[in-house]
Amino acid sequence: MTLAFGAESPALAQVTELPVIVVEAPREERSRGPSDGELTVIDRSFAPVTVVQEGEIRRNGGRTIGDLLGNLPGITSSGFAPGSASRPIIRGLDAFRVRIQENGVGTQDVSDLGEDHGVTIDPSSAQRVDVVRGPAVLRYGSQAIGGVVNVTNERIPTVLGPEGIFPALRTALSSVDRGVDSGLTVSARKGNIAFHGEFNRRTAEDYATPGGGHQANSYLRAMNGSIGATLFFDGGYWGAAVAHTNATYGIPGTFSAAERARIALQQTRFTSKGEYRPESGPIDILRFWFGASIYAHAEDSFIPAADRFATALTFRNKEAETRVEAQMRPLETAIGALTITTGVSANYQLAGATGVAPPLFEPATTQTAASYLFGDLQLTPTTRLQASTRVEYTALRGIGGIFPSDYLGSSGPVLDTPIARSFVPFSASFGLLQDLPWNFVGSVTAQFVERAPRVPELFSKGAHAAPGTFDIGNPTLNKEQARTFEIGLRRSAGPLRLDMSAYYTSFNGFIFKSPTGLYCGETFASCGTGTAYRQTVFRQRDATFYGTEFRVQYDVATIGTGTLGVEAQYDFVRARFADDTNVPRIPPHRLGGAVFWRDGGLFARVSLLHAFAQRQIAANETPTAGYDLLNAEISYTTRLNANTYGVSELTAGLTGTNLLDAEIRNHVSFKKDEVVQPGRGVRAFVNLRF
Repeated sequence: MTLAFGAESPALAQVTELPVIVVEAPREERSRGPSDGELTVIDRSFAPVTVVQEGEIRRNGGRTIGDLLGNLPGITSSGFAPGSASRPIIRGLDAFRVRIQENGVGTQDVSDLGEDHGVTIDPSSAQRVDVVRGPAVLRYGSQAIGGVVNVTNERIPTVLGPEGIFPALRTALSSVDRGVDSGLTVSARKGNIAFHGEFNRRTAEDYATPGGGHQANSYLRAMNGSIGATLFFDGGYWGAAVAHTNATYGIPGTFSAAERARIALQQTRFTSKGEYRPESGPIDILRFWFGASIYAHAEDSFIPAADRFATALTFRNKEAETRVEAQMRPLETAIGALTITTGVSANYQLAGATGVAPPLFEPATTQTAASYLFGDLQLTPTTRLQASTRVEYTALRGIGGIFPSDYLGSSGPVLDTPIARSFVPFSASFGLLQDLPWNFVGSVTAQFVERAPRVPELFSKGAHAAPGTFDIGNPTLNKEQARTFEIGLRRSAGPLRLDMSAYYTSFNGFIFKSPTGLYCGETFASCGTGTAYRQTVFRQRDATFYGTEFRVQYDVATIGTGTLGVEAQYDFVRARFADDTNVPRIPPHRLGGAVFWRDGGLFARVSLLHAFAQRQIAANETPTAGYDLLNAEISYTTRLNANTYGVSELTAGLTGTNLLDAEIRNHVSFKKDEVVQPGRGVRAFVNLRF
């Protein structure tokens, strides 16, 4: 749920939009388009769906997906390198348990394999971002226990607009990091073929911190581009796109800054998707997705004596995935209309982290094949049931390490052993959706999910310079099981709009990265006597997570042609192991509010978010102080006569962040004691459509 703002370009006013899959619910259940500044609530979904519309994406200006989503209820960001490497954390779950995808296909980078790794999706290309929890994520794999972040854009066109070529430009300047963002997008149509191309560039220097200093080594240089085309035909379409990303960014932190540690990444990615709607037969809609990529990044440090950078570790990832899905025509039964959707998927990944030092993990393969089924039963006009199931087969092969039980280098060497593991995760869910009086909708869901361990969890055995850890995997890990019960209440119509949910998850064999209290050098032999890297071990214990998320918006008064409104939000997650000790790196309680004004193309908002101090900490963690985050924004969109001005639409605005210049430390960040979040800043932006 979020505020949405912005008008369509005149060039897009006559488009024919093809039906495309919606991750949170069938297409006919999507909420009506919000007015400028209105909270977007998907009230016909069985589980919470947080939506960020294009207007807010442009105003927010977050350089990463984590930056964009980090202040929304139930979502925080990893904050390892703010503005460069920051993934979303959903309900206290991160990394492998949160899938990030673009147009239904995974990012295929290694951002889930290390906190210091950037996501290769640039938010500036997004038209909408959905964060989905609950049963709907079973479409995309059992790994996404925390949720799915789906970025929707037109890199593969799904809109057949008017004939011609329609460019758009955007630019923004930010004071806190002397940042410059710019982008060019071109959409075109010739006959029944639509084209889309774009180029985005970002630069930022070390950002300012409260008190007038700067966070050393927090710079960014990034560019990305794509070109795609779609062929439209009777009943469907088929499209494809090629995208390339290059980025270099610094790793902030005491030792990282001293060594001028940086990551230089590149990825080339091919994606394709299509849809066909037969005129007759049992299948209503047939859809497919495919993606393949080659990714690599170097983790460098500067060598003063040689006056050059040297690479300590290189991550490489080759990956391909495909999914085919058939939605059947509704079947009338004795108890209601039944709609069945079934699909199959497959994934192959070859990932490794090697370098001059002993490898973090040697090249290892992961192969996955799965099938899933969703059933949706409309019992009455106001009551709906949903059930879903997914079965996977996952096989992993790599070189694991057998370590001494005390993890001291003096106790003996690491024994490298070829290891092959296979798992058959099974997942299922059940949900009830009920329309209630006064346009409220209530939901109850129960879910059982099994997750196979990932390559780093099994095979890690070396130093990882960027986060400053010496990671040790566990080749004997078992499947992780999660049982979740959730209730929700939503309302999307009228002056009062709200989305609230409460959940309880019980984990059997929760896999987590635990600091041992030891420090290591470059090799395991130094563990216990070294000082450079904090030793962390992947462990498995039973745990429970529970919490709530709440956001409400109310239109207080209509004054002239404008609307004055208020917002409130609250979220918390509590996570404990079976022995009542705390799970590490869990975000604190947060409470916030806002006042907004919308009037035609004008939108203004002032918000305050208070994060409470986090003192419920795990072993080898330290408490984190609370903070107050004050933000403000104003923007204006107007339609223009293209024949007179050469521009059909203009959007301009200012956004102020951390206006109190508060010292903000992110408790979930591994480097929160070394890295403070950006101080007071102002961002100015202009978007033009021709």
